[in-house]
Amino acid sequence: MARVAVVTGGTRGIGAAIAKALKAAGATVAAIYVGNDEVAQRFKTDTGIAVYKWDVASPEAAAAGIKQVEAELGPVEILVNNAGITRDSMFHRMTYEQWSAVMHTNLDSMFAMTRPVIEGMRERGWGRIVSISSINGQKGQIGQANYSASKAGVLGFTRALAQENARKGITVNAICPGYTDTDMMAAIPDKVLASIVAQIPVGRLGRAEEIAGLVVYLASDAAAFVTGAVMSANGGQYMAG
Repeated sequence: MARVAVVTGGTRGIGAAIAKALKAAGATVAAIYVGNDEVAQRFKTDTGIAVYKWDVASPEAAAAGIKQVEAELGPVEILVNNAGITRDSMFHRMTYEQWSAVMHTNLDSMFAMTRPVIEGMRERGWGRIVSISSINGQKGQIGQANYSASKAGVLGFTRALAQENARKGITVNAICPGYTDTDMMAAIPDKVLASIVAQIPVGRLGRAEEIAGLVVYLASDAAAFVTGAVMSANGGQYMAG
């Protein structure tokens, strides 16, 4: 897989696992982050993966960032839209700031990051776009009206874009992870975590590497006939028809 790949939210959690798996598969990877410089630089040192800092939900920042990546690494052929945040609250207490922050990062980033790469992919006749949604974008979740709506929006974006670009050699797919063993889950109290695991038929949290394996497949030539797909990876917790 001698391709250039961009992974948003690529220096921590699922994004870091994806970036490392793509590199192991032969891709040249750019990991995008916006927050923690120390973590990003440690990730770069440990993995040898290039890191870039910008707001993935800003069209201007994303366009400038992609231009820099392409100047330094080559044309972007694989885009993994992984960056996401939560601002949980019951809806009757939710502020517009909590709503808009989640929509901005989780959904506006779909436009901001994909728009600068899609024309080049179409011209070259090859591209892979994989977006990370969520089990809660499929089934909803109490206290996450904003997050669930944003992640459901990712699925609509994926299906529409897949249809628009199928004849240009570009596949567009989404993965919906269930509860996965990351820093975000580690912050949950043990009693609450135990109740979550009890709802998962396989009896454990997912592993970031398991999500990364799906991304590597979808980014490969072997997946050329897979587009507009929504893949669930949730240990059997939710089985969409």
